[in-house]
Amino acid sequence: MTIPNFRDQIKIVFFDIDDTLFVRSKDLLVKSVQPAIQKLHANGIKTVIATGRSRCSFPQKLNQMLIEEQMDTFVTINGQFTYHKDHILTHYPIDTGKLQKLTEFFEQQDIAYGFVGHQQIAVSAKTTMLQGALNSVTTNYIVDKNFFKNNVVYQMLPFYNLQQEPTVLAANLLDGLKTVRWHENSVDILDADGSKARGINAVLQHFGLQIENAMAFGDGLNDVEMFQTVGVGVAMGNAHDTLKEKADYITDHVEEHGVYNFLQKSGLID
Repeated sequence: MTIPNFRDQIKIVFFDIDDTLFVRSKDLLVKSVQPAIQKLHANGIKTVIATGRSRCSFPQKLNQMLIEEQMDTFVTINGQFTYHKDHILTHYPIDTGKLQKLTEFFEQQDIAYGFVGHQQIAVSAKTTMLQGALNSVTTNYIVDKNFFKNNVVYQMLPFYNLQQEPTVLAANLLDGLKTVRWHENSVDILDADGSKARGINAVLQHFGLQIENAMAFGDGLNDVEMFQTVGVGVAMGNAHDTLKEKADYITDHVEEHGVYNFLQKSGLID
């Protein structure tokens, strides 16, 4: 597929983190990522992180690059918390009453769960299933079943597999909420209208840009809505097949410098 020159069209690029910029299984920030960011900035193109992670769970290697390159706009927690510098653009907490009912149900089912805030993650217990999933993302969390009673929660993380999914759905506790599976043993629970797309729209509005001015790179199911809200959606070579079907273009594998290669081929960097 021929890739056109997007230099005059694209003014802002959104990046997923895991397996797009960063290889989670290897704790590896791809070495071509920082030069790509530097070149985008030199060409006057804005860069934004758009991730399912909360800010407190960003990989340390990525954090160092963000500081060095002065990246200061973030769509976090799947669009539940979006901000530029110290200014919150949008945020969508989950109702405490809904969280209470969910925690009671998960306790009855012996399902461990977590709460995601902007600055802290708390879990109900450090079970084997929970640690097997969550520790691949972050170990920066505390144990506190009552976290939701005294803190704003933007996303819930129950830890159950596909076989348990019918039981959860049959409980009818997800009114106004939705689930997005990110691990074989865990899903995100967030606002039914929540997605990276909502955060991206807020960022575009803040900077006075249009959808056609935006490009996005991603690899997972939580990037589907993101691709529907940008002018150019680019799936990594290692992306989920469903996302590849929604993408405008497919680039190389994350470890084969997929982001850098596409930016170069599309004329955004030299």
